[in-house]
Amino acid sequence: MTLDQLAVGHSGIVTSVGGQGALRKRLLDMGLTPKVLVSVRKIAPMGDPIELTLRGYTLTLRREDAKSIEVQPS
Repeated sequence: MTLDQLAVGHSGIVTSVGGQGALRKRLLDMGLTPKVLVSVRKIAPMGDPIELTLRGYTLTLRREDAKSIEVQPS
């Protein structure tokens, strides 16, 4: 499953980060690396962006970018 499919209040462990070039590098630089636990805190009323918690901080990510991140629900 991909990160954009996780519901509010659920968590998952990142298994792979897709994307190409600058997008993939940006996601990895933000801490979205394999084996990291990610929790979905909020989703904006129109469905975009998604607010995540990982590594002790909050990250807001566009739904389109979240589609390139594979997670295993935990």
